[in-house]
Amino acid sequence: MTTVLGFDFGLKRIGVASGQSITGTASPLPEIPARDGIPDWNVIARLIDEWQPARVLVGEPSNMDGTDSDMARRARKFANRIHGRFGVPIVLVDERLTSFEAKQLVKDRYGHQDFGQYAVDSIAAVLIIEHWFASTDSPLQKSE
Repeated sequence: MTTVLGFDFGLKRIGVASGQSITGTASPLPEIPARDGIPDWNVIARLIDEWQPARVLVGEPSNMDGTDSDMARRARKFANRIHGRFGVPIVLVDERLTSFEAKQLVKDRYGHQDFGQYAVDSIAAVLIIEHWFASTDSPLQKSE
């Protein structure tokens, strides 16, 4: 079984989830507050220490036409910082529409759009992991 951590990068909040390769599923973890995209790195250090991920997945929010966005560049910078600080392998995952999908899940499940009380960003991190596990080119589908 391989454990991964997934991050949905944001300027105010960073969604987090943990995933297991054996089930191909993920669970949301508490969101990390951020200030202009900068988290409390001690919180991320504790997560990495606790979960010991084989990989860290970071959502890369490209534009719908596949071109780079400012948020994609910032997400890559965040991913590079995680790699530089903690030495864990990083995988950037196309996450177009995961936040939209996460909000739709909350709306469908709870019947309203009061997203503030739900960890929508961490639900998006769950989707990033689960989409990656389900992809045919996921390296975890090969033996490690």
